[in-house]
Amino acid sequence: MTLGLQDLSANRRLAGGLLVNLLASICIVFLNKWIYVHYGFPNMTLTLLHFVATWLGLYACQKMDVFAPKSLQPQKIVWLSLSFCGFVVFTNLSLQNNSIGSYQLAKAMTTPVIIALQTACYQKSFSTRIKLTLVPITVGVALNSLYDLSFNALGMIFASLGVVVTSLYQVWVGSKQKELQVNSMQLLYYQAPMSSVFLGAVVPWFEPLSGDGGLLGPWSPAVLVMVMLSCVVAFLVNLSIYWIIGNTSAVTYNMFGHFKFCITLIGGYLLFQDPLSLNQVLGMLCTLAGILSYTHFKLSEQEAGTSRLTQRP
Repeated sequence: MTLGLQDLSANRRLAGGLLVNLLASICIVFLNKWIYVHYGFPNMTLTLLHFVATWLGLYACQKMDVFAPKSLQPQKIVWLSLSFCGFVVFTNLSLQNNSIGSYQLAKAMTTPVIIALQTACYQKSFSTRIKLTLVPITVGVALNSLYDLSFNALGMIFASLGVVVTSLYQVWVGSKQKELQVNSMQLLYYQAPMSSVFLGAVVPWFEPLSGDGGLLGPWSPAVLVMVMLSCVVAFLVNLSIYWIIGNTSAVTYNMFGHFKFCITLIGGYLLFQDPLSLNQVLGMLCTLAGILSYTHFKLSEQEAGTSRLTQRP
């Protein structure tokens, strides 16, 4: 009876964690897009506020013993913190200048770019079937971009820069975690304040601090509430991702990610009423098929590798 109650309680916590991540991941996209479109809040400034909120949130978490911080030498994570700034800024600029669908599909190109980087720079090899899944992903993104009725050249430039810098960041995160023997939260605990300082030094050169359109400008209470809500949700996204990875399997997290991908695409077109062509729909389906195939083959190979290690005498 006690075990049954414990299992029920664990399932409820898991369901709660997944629900928080689902709502936060979808809300952050729509919230940011709404703030850019309807209020014109400065992009880099909003990113800076997200960094500060993440920093403060992680500080509160470590004070509550959610994780144990580990002392790191600042010079070892300088480039990682700079790439963290770049990938968030360019990704948000892509969101600001593209439709939700184009923004979401462009992010899918991160997988092919990461594989190319790891192959060229880290001599990592991938199976043929993994490489073949990159074809529908790339073709789908190309189809969507080619037939995007609201195509924006500047948006595509920001999306491309976002994909390249995001790929670099993700590759470096993996290598730094191994090199420094830290988990994601321990690394982000040092990245967030350093990235805040870097971005804070750059923001005044690109965006006003006062007057109309500036951080200290005459914003209405409704705008300030939306911005504060966006900061809270940004922190919840980071925190819930780490919690889910720590309390579920890779299969659960990846499958849940595909569900969010579909919901975000559908919700974006319903909420912002962006024009959508049939060829764009085909491109989205093609990309989704490639992502699902990639995940299936990748997880199968990981499970096979784990099984071989377990069976060794």
